[in-house]
Amino acid sequence: MTENEPMDVFDVMYHCRAMRRLDTREVPEALLRKLVKAGNQAPSGSNMQVARWIVVRDPAVKRALADLNRRGVEGYVGLRLENLDALGHQSSEKQRRMLDAVMWQMQHMHELPALIVACAAFEERVTKKLIPNAAGSVWPGVQNLLLAARALGLGAAPTTLALGKQEAVAEALQLPETMAAYCLIPVGYPLGKFGPVTRKPLDEVMRFDRWSA
Repeated sequence: MTENEPMDVFDVMYHCRAMRRLDTREVPEALLRKLVKAGNQAPSGSNMQVARWIVVRDPAVKRALADLNRRGVEGYVGLRLENLDALGHQSSEKQRRMLDAVMWQMQHMHELPALIVACAAFEERVTKKLIPNAAGSVWPGVQNLLLAARALGLGAAPTTLALGKQEAVAEALQLPETMAAYCLIPVGYPLGKFGPVTRKPLDEVMRFDRWSA
């Protein structure tokens, strides 16, 4: 398989690395629409189709989201750096590389061409208790969007670190009180190279019928 050959769905899934380092060059609007259209094809609970998508290109709004992301990243990275050996399936060197990429993204998020925010619309004012109810109708769309980005040669990586303060996010995006943000996905042309993702062995994460050691 080469970058110029068409990819089947399994090629896409098995080579969908999180791409945090992105070029600043503009992504055509037609491709951004194609990503969101793919996200919109995902299943949703009771076919309510509550997922909403905001494609942020305005520099001021990107800056506001980048500032919120910085607050989330600084706490996250500090804790992870203190526990680089916490994940048995991943070397401390690999974790450090990932954290370096998270920091790079934090420092450059306001420069990236597009930030796509996956949201949900409710029929009443959003509360903390209500937010989890729509998660299953938003995250399948996020995954569709990530796979579509990979198939189109675009880099993307989902993050929730910018969305810890929902009121601040709502203010930045001018969300009505009936909408909540679930995931922020920077999108652009990758500065790194795509390749296979590494995951735990299937026998470690799968059982039939019931869980047993």
